[in-house]
Amino acid sequence: MAHLQPLSGAKLVLATMGLALVTFMTVLDTTIANVAVHTISGNLGASSSQGTWVITFFGVANAVSIPLTGWLAKRLGEVKLFLTATMLFIATSWLCGMSASLGMLIFFRIIQGAVAGPLIPLSQSLLLACYPPKMRGMALAMWSMTIIVAPICGPIIGGWICDNHHWSWIFFINVPMGMLLFALLLKILKGRETETMRRPIDKVGLTLLVLAVGCFQLMLDEGKDNDWFNSNYILALGIIAFVSFVFLIVWELGEENPIVDIRLFGRRNFAVGCLSVSLGFMLYFSAVVLLPLLLQTHMGYTAYRAGLAAAPIGFFSLLLAPVLGKNAHRLDMRVIVTISFLVFSMCFFWRTRFSPDMDFRFVVWPQFIQGIAVAFFFMPLTSILLSGLKPDQVAGASSLSSCVRVLCGSIGTSLTTTLWERREILHHARLTERITEFDAGTAETFARLADLGFSRDMSLEYIAKEITRQGYILGSGELFWLGGVLFLLLIILVWQARPPFGPSGVSDRKK
Repeated sequence: MAHLQPLSGAKLVLATMGLALVTFMTVLDTTIANVAVHTISGNLGASSSQGTWVITFFGVANAVSIPLTGWLAKRLGEVKLFLTATMLFIATSWLCGMSASLGMLIFFRIIQGAVAGPLIPLSQSLLLACYPPKMRGMALAMWSMTIIVAPICGPIIGGWICDNHHWSWIFFINVPMGMLLFALLLKILKGRETETMRRPIDKVGLTLLVLAVGCFQLMLDEGKDNDWFNSNYILALGIIAFVSFVFLIVWELGEENPIVDIRLFGRRNFAVGCLSVSLGFMLYFSAVVLLPLLLQTHMGYTAYRAGLAAAPIGFFSLLLAPVLGKNAHRLDMRVIVTISFLVFSMCFFWRTRFSPDMDFRFVVWPQFIQGIAVAFFFMPLTSILLSGLKPDQVAGASSLSSCVRVLCGSIGTSLTTTLWERREILHHARLTERITEFDAGTAETFARLADLGFSRDMSLEYIAKEITRQGYILGSGELFWLGGVLFLLLIILVWQARPPFGPSGVSDRKK
């Protein structure tokens, strides 16, 4: 893209809005279906466990296609690939909404996940090409806001649609918005195609990539419901994924035209930035998953109200991201990320004080403050991992880091939900030990419930439910404490990066 001139004026504004909103639409679609699984399953005559395949297979297809973006972009051109993927995403969104059976919906969700893969990394590289080098920090800040806000809006919009309209509208809403953005970007990006090259297909690398990423994602999505490695099915997926990953790394390091450029990890800043943003996202996304689960299953919140409780995280994000982007060239990105991780850690420790009688404000305040951390997270780490790269390496680097980030998000989700349930079992056993007829507190509780008209069996059922609820709250507190500690440890990793930073390709340091 070195030959392309930056845009200016109205064209730059429209390009920024268009690319950012395509990213928003794509990220939104990864979370909007989460709250609709129960509704979709009931409407299509399937069980809730079968309904989760709507999410699982989208994630698998998405995770496989993301790392292919760099290779496809060089083969087809970034603009052509981006516009084609956008149009296919719109079409598959409509087909998902029109689905009359679960099998039909899953089929189109697989295609939708595959075509969505290139959109996020390409929106990033195309946006950077529209800005002059000194303003690319601002471009990254504007782009990162969509990654921040979309996962929060997904459950809110999805919950509202399911409560007030047919579930198919969670897919139909992509169609008018997508068509408008496609028409806009078709005009704005005309004449800005990147250079292409006819490279041979790395068939071995592609096969290993599909096996490694596909089996790994399936293992993470299906593990909890199949008792993890006690299941031969999950064990087989794990073995195939591990062996494929090992062979993929060895093969790609020796391949002249690799499907995934593993050699990027030989650059210090890319390795540090990619690992930091992926591990940090794993912790952040784990909280994004855990908090609504806790609120909806054990605090009596509806999906819509749980989404509202999470929404304040966007306030500081939207307010601070442009300021950070404008001043990025003056700042040490390591300092900014350190502030982010410290605030993340503080908010995670804050949530360890969650209790059964906490009110809405106690849930909202940590989310509100955490917006500072999120604003200082994506843009600085993206600047670090892209620093020193040539313009034609940006798409490949963005797709590789996006793939690692998505996989880490899946790891975080699976580990969090599994550990949460296991900690509840432990706390349930410990709390139950105190429920005896010789315990004064237990006797007093039974007496109070009897005064309220509870029979002994009803009292036992009530107490059992309350123990379960408190067990989950205690378990969530422990997971938030662990997340806070890990964020502090990640600060050490960030300081292994070396300046200068930024996506302009001015630094060539590898060590």
